[in-house]
Amino acid sequence: MTTPRPSAAAKIPRPVPLRESVFEALLELIISTQLKPGQHLVENELAELLGVSRQPVREALQLLSGEGWVDLHPGQGAFVHSPSAEEADQLLAVRALLETESARLAARNADEKGVARLRDLCAQGLAAVEADDVDTAVTLNSKLHATVVELSGNAVLGDLAAQVSRRVRWYHTPVARRRGRTSWEEHEALIDAIAAHDADRAAELMKRHTEQTRDLYLNQLGEEHPPQPLPARRRRRSSASFGS
Repeated sequence: MTTPRPSAAAKIPRPVPLRESVFEALLELIISTQLKPGQHLVENELAELLGVSRQPVREALQLLSGEGWVDLHPGQGAFVHSPSAEEADQLLAVRALLETESARLAARNADEKGVARLRDLCAQGLAAVEADDVDTAVTLNSKLHATVVELSGNAVLGDLAAQVSRRVRWYHTPVARRRGRTSWEEHEALIDAIAAHDADRAAELMKRHTEQTRDLYLNQLGEEHPPQPLPARRRRRSSASFGS
């Protein structure tokens, strides 16, 4: 008698490859700006920092390059990617579209338990701002926005928002202190609109809120990297200019 084959066998969990763990560790250092845009990434220094050999670091840098977090320059090495104003503007514009619709749907679908989760995250965020704990405030900001997306009830929208959320956090970190308490007061108003099931107001508040961060980031980027004036061109002297 043959043993019946199970219709579905449980998969044996495998350990995460070391390069993926190194990838996640380096990505967190980039997103939190502990590794800053334009910074040279030296393999042996990163290996020592993370307590690994150079090989998984090299592999992780290749993965990060493939996702646009790191730039590899032949003969020079790896550098943290420095986003251009156009690149940041495009991503933050997409984020505004996705999250505006998320807020609209959340106002229609959120229950009391979901609203309570938002209020708790907002209270924690305000406390982090008061303590000048930027890292915690940025993390809580990401969680609050992710919760709004979750409460929208639209799984496809959630998948799309998740694709941009890490890069949004990267752009938000440099301006979080300047946004400060104002950002969390905007969150409070948004949560009130969601609790009142006022979909149009929730959408408008989220649109304004995301555009505030977008404008501030682009302004700060312009302050740090102002456009360089073109060198003055010397006018060529022509024969026609003589004798006038």
